[in-house]
Amino acid sequence: MAVPDFQSVMLPLLAFCADGNEHTNREALDSLAQQFKLSEDDQKALLPSGQQCVFDNRVAWARAHMKRAGLLENIRRGVYRITERGQQVLGKKPTEINIRFLRQFPEYEAANEKHKENRQATTSAATEYQESETPAERLEEAYQTLRENLASEILFQLKSASPVFFEKVVVEVLVKMGYGGSRKDAGQAIGRSGDEGIDGIIKEDRLGLDIIYIQAKKWEDPISRPEIQKFAGALQGKRARKGIFITTSRFCDTAKNFAANIDSKIILIDGQQLAQYMIDFGVGVATDAVYEVKRLDSDYFTDN
Repeated sequence: MAVPDFQSVMLPLLAFCADGNEHTNREALDSLAQQFKLSEDDQKALLPSGQQCVFDNRVAWARAHMKRAGLLENIRRGVYRITERGQQVLGKKPTEINIRFLRQFPEYEAANEKHKENRQATTSAATEYQESETPAERLEEAYQTLRENLASEILFQLKSASPVFFEKVVVEVLVKMGYGGSRKDAGQAIGRSGDEGIDGIIKEDRLGLDIIYIQAKKWEDPISRPEIQKFAGALQGKRARKGIFITTSRFCDTAKNFAANIDSKIILIDGQQLAQYMIDFGVGVATDAVYEVKRLDSDYFTDN
């Protein structure tokens, strides 16, 4: 079963707390996961940032909305229980609890007043009611969209650049990733040999304990199996165990399958992956803005 949206979690979460006892986040997550029949993979699915599980995030936001409405209350960090109002709500046997339902409570509307002011004037109550994503998910979705657009721009520039500039980018990325020793050493290695299907060599670490052979292709057409076979043969000729094949294009499935089933370790980096590495390691990109997402430090208020 797919992970439910945060509004669908509200009523089951409140019902879980109906016994009036104190409950931890972990207890609620385990109970709700069983109720929604979530598989282990469903429970472990991460937000795009990889910083938090989707299910954990949605349960947290369901809890936060009901706390604003006075249906749940925090006892201490990570521990909460149902309020008298929450019990009254359950006593009326609602079929669902969602944002529209919570608007009947003045405290909830007051807590959301500033949030509402920041919304676009065209946003309607119906639109809010239909929202299924948490703010964290919407933020990450927007971030991923910006990142994908940036990667497309980077790839366009790479394909338009000269082969020499492309080699410079390859050097920069590999050095930023920790390979190649110094940038000077790596720059001397890439694009130097050009024999037997090998464009260059680079140190695996700063001490040069092992070397990696590199093939760098600024191509438009997909890379097929014969190109990888040629590179693998060149590695065998050098008695090499490791290689990286980098291209501005993409790899056919036959090429990927071949690389995955040979003794030599060949890493395939296509244009999209190269663009992502450039973003991750700050090559050819500049920071436009930084937004910090902060949470309440409950420990700060423990002595209050």
